[in-house]
Amino acid sequence: MTAVVRDPARLPVRHEALTVLTAEVADPDAVRPALDGADAVLSALAASRRQGDIASTAVRSILRAMAETGTRRLVVVSAVPVGPLPEDEPLLGKVLLVPMVRRAFRDAYADLGVLEDELRRSETEWTIVRPPRLLDRPHTGHYRQRIGGNVPGGRSLSRADLAHAMLALATEPAAVRAEVGVSY
Repeated sequence: MTAVVRDPARLPVRHEALTVLTAEVADPDAVRPALDGADAVLSALAASRRQGDIASTAVRSILRAMAETGTRRLVVVSAVPVGPLPEDEPLLGKVLLVPMVRRAFRDAYADLGVLEDELRRSETEWTIVRPPRLLDRPHTGHYRQRIGGNVPGGRSLSRADLAHAMLALATEPAAVRAEVGVSY
């Protein structure tokens, strides 16, 4: 497994099977070496109000590098507020919580919206994973997911469970070219 990072100090995980490559994610030539021979690409790069369009810029770079290396499978993180709310979303989420979060982080969600549009126009076998608020908590393996939409009433998910879900979705045929909500 190869992890591409902009700042290796921010990746506290070390393992003998993990190679860490420092690269500028906006540069397909810098990303390409990590994709040579890869079965799948997982991108957990978050959108940020401080970093402008980093998520959509990075996915364009990744898509170009994937086309050049022949890698087909891509799983990316987006966010619940980017997608439509489920019909069975509790009233509090529909009326207050999600609209408030969408307004507060509108620039970051706009970037994620562009990322999602880029994927839909691509020929890759993409999956968009939409978690709610992420927490620094341990892996539990006990989360809900919904292929084709967001999880109703989902308010949080640990980063460890998000990683677990992304790895599982990378080999899930039903998740190809689909949005998947993941939450507790």
